[in-house]
Amino acid sequence: MPTNEKEINCNLFDQLSILERIEAVTKDEAALKQIAIERRQIERKLYQKPPLISESQ
Repeated sequence: MPTNEKEINCNLFDQLSILERIEAVTKDEAALKQIAIERRQIERKLYQKPPLISESQ
């Protein structure tokens, strides 16, 4: 399990990279729609305000 926000962010960026690779090789519209949904969910976690861990911790 990731122990800090940096590790969590790295995992989220890895997930985005996987989605990009899958998107590059598929032509299936249903799959592309699902990839877009997954991307929005990951980006919501990645760019959330306030961050997962406050600066004071």
